[in-house]
Amino acid sequence: MNIVITGAGGVLCSAFSRALAADGHKIALLDLNLEAAEREAEGIRKAGGEAIAVQANVLDKESLKKAHDVVLENFGPCEVLINGAGGNNPKGTTTSEYFSKEDMLDENARSFFDLDQDGVSFVFNLNFLGTLLTTIPAYSGAKAAVSNFTQWLAVHFANCNIRVNAIAPGFFATNQNRTLLFNEDGSLTPRSHKIISQTPMGRFGEPEELLGTLRFLIDNDASGFVTGITIPVDGGFSAYSGV
Repeated sequence: MNIVITGAGGVLCSAFSRALAADGHKIALLDLNLEAAEREAEGIRKAGGEAIAVQANVLDKESLKKAHDVVLENFGPCEVLINGAGGNNPKGTTTSEYFSKEDMLDENARSFFDLDQDGVSFVFNLNFLGTLLTTIPAYSGAKAAVSNFTQWLAVHFANCNIRVNAIAPGFFATNQNRTLLFNEDGSLTPRSHKIISQTPMGRFGEPEELLGTLRFLIDNDASGFVTGITIPVDGGFSAYSGV
């Protein structure tokens, strides 16, 4: 399959890129940081996979249009879009840029997505279920909005051969949160101790532990009747009330 991944230079989405390329898929790595995306794409190519790096700002429609023209030119129509960028901002859910004001797939979208094949799959990476992060209202609100948008978009395009789902990772160490989780000497911060004490499995997640869920959601044979859901991968955090 031809797979587009936004935010592909980050810790989690770069792991997605490497794994899916190893599975034999062609990967277009989109990121605002072209150097980071190219570094990951080069690693995939050295390992024998097919990948291109494309600079893109998911909050800028013209930037996205240019990026997708590059993807079409190099790979052809897309079958999977994994949105790992802009997860903190509902405007970063790039799929919304492909639809016309008439609420139908516009001409650009139809050329970009291979709707005549087995089906197109969108996967949003929410980073965590926003409704659970009650101490950070802006962040929580943005996550909740993306979760709701996942459901709305799934219903809206259920008859267009497009499935829309989301993964909600629990606490994973990434470039964005590393200084909050670890001291300079590598020991855990008080915040980390609090998180782990509320996580039944007693540890942070590893990026590779998201891959099974991701592979399930993009596989039309395994999840062809699955749309509009958000799957938490969180070591039991969302199931535990703290008592």
